[in-house]
Amino acid sequence: MAHTSARTDLDTLRDRPRADVLIVGAGINGIATFRDLALQGVDVAIVDRGDFVSGASAASSHMIHGGIRYLENGEFRLVRESVQERNALLKTAPHYVKPLQTTIPIYSTFSGILSAPLRFLTHRSGKPQERGAVLIKLGLAAYDSFSRDGGSVPRHRFVGRKKALAELPRLDPSLKYTATYFDASMHDPERLALDVLADGLAAGANARAANYVSAVGASSAGVRLRDTDSGEEFDFSASVVINASGPWTDLTNDAMGTASRFMGGTKGSHVVLDNPELLAATGGREIFFEHSDGRIVLIYPLKGRVLVGTTDLEHDMTQPIRCTETEVDYFFELVKHVFPSIAVDRSQIVFRFAGVRPLPRHEDEAPGFVSRDYRLERGELAGGTPLVSIVGGKWTTFRALAEHLANDVLGLLGRTRTTSTDGLAIGGGAGYPATESARRVWTTSHGDEIGRERADALLERYGTRASSVIEYLVEGDDEPLEGAPTYTRREIEWLASTERVVHLLDVVLRRTSLAFVGALDRSLLEELADIVGGALDWSAEHRRDEVAEAIRFLGEQHGLTFTADEAARAL
Repeated sequence: MAHTSARTDLDTLRDRPRADVLIVGAGINGIATFRDLALQGVDVAIVDRGDFVSGASAASSHMIHGGIRYLENGEFRLVRESVQERNALLKTAPHYVKPLQTTIPIYSTFSGILSAPLRFLTHRSGKPQERGAVLIKLGLAAYDSFSRDGGSVPRHRFVGRKKALAELPRLDPSLKYTATYFDASMHDPERLALDVLADGLAAGANARAANYVSAVGASSAGVRLRDTDSGEEFDFSASVVINASGPWTDLTNDAMGTASRFMGGTKGSHVVLDNPELLAATGGREIFFEHSDGRIVLIYPLKGRVLVGTTDLEHDMTQPIRCTETEVDYFFELVKHVFPSIAVDRSQIVFRFAGVRPLPRHEDEAPGFVSRDYRLERGELAGGTPLVSIVGGKWTTFRALAEHLANDVLGLLGRTRTTSTDGLAIGGGAGYPATESARRVWTTSHGDEIGRERADALLERYGTRASSVIEYLVEGDDEPLEGAPTYTRREIEWLASTERVVHLLDVVLRRTSLAFVGALDRSLLEELADIVGGALDWSAEHRRDEVAEAIRFLGEQHGLTFTADEAARAL
């Protein structure tokens, strides 16, 4: 097995500080553009000041969706592209993107018919007004018209109160109808992004990537890069620089000496609840509806937990991005609105997270009506190096955005496209068994030494990349983690050794779902630090520091509580 050190990646940049294209920001849009350019044979490098996909892309609602509500904004091009990309991802990334049945509770028949055209024309929200059955029916009919793609997802359906409550008996009995349609879930967004990154790196030595490297300046010598751990700096030159730092785009441009005022992102928060009663009440469906304040919100079963979100609040990018207690109160209010007989409280929160959407500056336009579409802004760095900044964009359209941007960059380089990413399988989606019988064949053939059940779990977790994991597992003695027996010691070793892990937080937040589902305590963090530290040659002191930093960060950013004794031992 090829071991890949993240610091070795940094050395490859420092030893050859030049590329055709440098991408600053390794969220999903930056990573997808990296993959596209790498597949064209372009000499491309990507850096991020934190871990890969650790910023806005790590704070998503875990959905791949067409954006039905964007129809009201008149964004028909975006909806069409989003639905097409959703349908494509169901085929190219079937290990992480699955059909998601979505139900809208509806409380009136005609509400919103008069106000909707005004919102459409002015993009001013005015007094919030619930959308009634007629308006939702029109929207879903239009949505279905964009969704025709060989039956990727079924068409929508409407039912009245009696049938709705028979299907989902814990819904508010005062509703009049429900509308049910299909979008798609993305149960592991960070892992999907890591697969996209791995595809780019697999293109060859022309593709290089390094995390924990920030762009702190620019001159005629190139972009000034800094190793965020050691503080060491060096210049890196490129023929084209792409700013893909999402909501931080203006701050990155300022740091590189090219002031901009492109961004006006809004904060969206979520909580993850361990509430079996609420989980059962969803019937495996996402519940998607409009709250009384006009905000579109969701209650979404995921990984045996329930994800509740999201808000849409103005945010200053120089300030911390956290889910506040006021937002938690808001989430509990909306759960009560939909499932009035189910009690939720703070003791059931196992994880909370917040991110800022990379929206364009929108002045007095209501946040909910700001375009989720993307655009590319041209500029220049010192010495005349072309700079392209991405403004906007969302998870669902990452491949299409990357194709658009890559085409522009290829034009700047005087090159032409040689490979299309349209329909190209992503990572462990290649060869993924599409039927139950095919899945049984795969798990049987790969389960000789680890068992079919374990092979099936790894297939679900990594797609067909699980074959590489299994090869590593059987090369040595292995045992389940004491604190999380669905993972094993050698599996964590494999992640640390092959997926550019730098810190313990990279493992618990992005290489696994351990933080998301509320599985962490101090003893598990220590167990993980021992395994990761062994793989990355950490000293005993380094391991203690990583555990302490994980406890601090998870408490401040994600609301994870450790006992006073556990916290004290971390100091």
